[in-house]
Amino acid sequence: MDRMSREKALSMGIALAKALNAKATVITVTEPLPVDYPYGSGHVSGWIPSQEEFDRFDAACKESAGKVLDEARAMAEQIGISAELLHVPNAYPAAAIIETAKSRGCDLIVMASHGRRGLRKLLLGSQTSKVLADGSVPVLVVW
Repeated sequence: MDRMSREKALSMGIALAKALNAKATVITVTEPLPVDYPYGSGHVSGWIPSQEEFDRFDAACKESAGKVLDEARAMAEQIGISAELLHVPNAYPAAAIIETAKSRGCDLIVMASHGRRGLRKLLLGSQTSKVLADGSVPVLVVW
């Protein structure tokens, strides 16, 4: 997802929470290290990430998630609401979003469609599609 799509969805979700006097939870998910990319299928290909590679990957994920959550905090503070900020590491986005919404009793999920442009913009991103198909909480998709 590109930054503009993410910012638009964040802004819309936070503004909606303010308008409805609702509690806001902002979640960002970082996926596990793709050990089969680009070398085939992990152990079968002979590539096994070292602990140092795992640690560098985790640090980069934490840094990236921190930037997203700092941005969300600033947006929420700017319009005068507080938001619960959550980073779920080493998870698949759709599953983590669905589980978080369910476990926290969320009434609505607000998310970006994806970061595409042109004709590709007509299709939903895979994670958005999975949340829509597999979740039980209503979803507002921001284009």
